[in-house]
Parts: sequence; C-alpha cells; structure tokens
Amino acid sequence: MAGHPIPHFQNDAGHPAIDVGVRKFMCVGANAPFDHPHEYLDMGDDVEIICPYCSTLYRFDSSLSASASRPDGCSYTIEVD
Repeated sequence: MAGHPIPHFQNDAGHPAIDVGVRKFMCVGANAPFDHPHEYLDMGDDVEIICPYCSTLYRFDSSLSASASRPDGCSYTIEVD
C-alpha cells in the first residue's frame, strides 16, 4: 500500500461485509469527505471484526493478499501528485 505501512480499507459502496487478507488493518469508512477517523482494527485470532465507526463487517480470508479485498475496490490508497 503506497504511503501506508498498515493496509487501509474503505467502504464507499456500502457493502455489508468485506473480505480482506490481513487481520490487522485500518478502516477509513468511505473516501473523503465521508470518511471517519482511521480506526485500527485487530482481529487477533478471530476471523471477523466490525468497525465501531461505520459498522462494516470485515472477514479474514487467507487466500487474499494483504492489499486485496472482496469485493474489489475496497483498498484505500493516497493519491500522490
């Protein structure tokens, strides 16, 4: 993830659940201006976690890479000029 040592994910489309390939990551909600504070989420040994800000359910899927998501397009990156 360019600019992020920890993967970041967003939920612009309002998906009820997002599968990710990591257990520790940041949720930003949606893209600005509809984002929320970047919330660090750690599943520990669990396979799912709910973001306390936006209520997105994140599920761990070991078949995905650290920056991938299902559905596609939920990886958050900073645009650099």
